[in-house]
Amino acid sequence: MAIDHLDGQIIVLLAREPRIGVLEMSRRLGVARGTVQARLDRLQSNGVIRGFGPEVDPAALGYPVTAFATLQIRQGQGADVRAHLATVPEVLELHTTTGSGDMLCRLVARSNADLQRVIDLVVGFDGIVRASTAIVMENPVPLRIIPLVEQASQQEAARERT
Repeated sequence: MAIDHLDGQIIVLLAREPRIGVLEMSRRLGVARGTVQARLDRLQSNGVIRGFGPEVDPAALGYPVTAFATLQIRQGQGADVRAHLATVPEVLELHTTTGSGDMLCRLVARSNADLQRVIDLVVGFDGIVRASTAIVMENPVPLRIIPLVEQASQQEAARERT
């Protein structure tokens, strides 16, 4: 879905101030409340905005160690492996990938020693053949979406001008 400049402004404002109300957004953006609400509804229904939940830091919850595990799985076991990994709370993300591995997991743990427990829990499933793990040292560019939103809205504006 293409987003325009106003959609981009709405998303940026929500990302920067998640508790802002529709009325305040409409005031700051200089558009009608109904316009903001309609845009939000459309962005949600099209899957651009997936939620309004709090951003939680695993380290603040006592899980300061982050690692990525590349998993090789037995062919035909993908659904079972996904179901298994969904039961492990320390698996924050799972992606199926191309290349040397079949899946990539983002894991968290309470310590390096606890990471071994998490890895054992992950690979202790028959459908996983091998795991290769890399511990994160620092995260200089945390997950960010705003630059992408700004670029997408600018590209749409440029297309509209041509």
